Amino acid sequence: MLSIFRKKPKEKTPPQLLDIDGNLIREGDEVMSHRYELGQCMVELEGLQFFYVSKESGNKVSYVKMIDAITGHQKVKKVSE
Repeated sequence: MLSIFRKKPKEKTPPQLLDIDGNLIREGDEVMSHRYELGQCMVELEGLQFFYVSKESGNKVSYVKMIDAITGHQKVKKVSE
């Protein structure tokens, strides 16, 4: 009888990322990195975590390391489509 009132577990979803200008970043987008000398990168999703993969060097950096402390946005700029 009490099982009716139990909370359903929430499905985990990947975080919503915003670039330095406030534009939404999705998997597969091209961005220009302002940190770690990555240059132009592709956004990849592995599990529930985003990664920036450099097109030039192949280096891979987690989205957590790219967070701007003041705004909370990513230190990347989305390349115009």
